[in-house]
Amino acid sequence: MERTGAELETTAVRAKNVEAAIHSAEIEGLRISKATLTDANAYVAGTIDSTELVDRVRTRYGLS
Repeated sequence: MERTGAELETTAVRAKNVEAAIHSAEIEGLRISKATLTDANAYVAGTIDSTELVDRVRTRYGLS
């Protein structure tokens, strides 16, 4: 199934936002775990939404 222009735009925006968040964390001296990168990629792909992404990361670090 082909993706619509809106879906492609959403994916591009998500990718840009994830890239910016990762860069910001790295500037602060943090490292992003492989599990978090996997979750971020799932978010970019549209497999999970932002709420699920945040829930997973919070759970991973004992913040839920």
